[in-house]
Amino acid sequence: MAQDDNGVSASTVLVSFLAGAALGAGLALLYAPKSGREMRDQIGDLTDDAVDKIKEYAKEAQDKIKATLEEGKETIMEKKSILSSAIEAGRDAIQKEKEKLGV
Repeated sequence: MAQDDNGVSASTVLVSFLAGAALGAGLALLYAPKSGREMRDQIGDLTDDAVDKIKEYAKEAQDKIKATLEEGKETIMEKKSILSSAIEAGRDAIQKEKEKLGV
């Protein structure tokens, strides 16, 4: 995945944002006027939802990273093939010139 100038990946920023949002929502619930039981239930539900979303985003990020790596491997193999062909063509050209010159 792409990295910005600070060396922090987009997935790290996204996970950090989600964790902060979950923490903020949890704090908001703590300050809401509800009974302890209702509060614990609500915090538990919120936590479960946040964990599920973070897992989902992490899976999506992992899939994107894998796809990017595969694309990179394919590109490298294509460039390697082109470079090998160019080197072989250069060798052939040198050999033909040597034969013309009788070297």
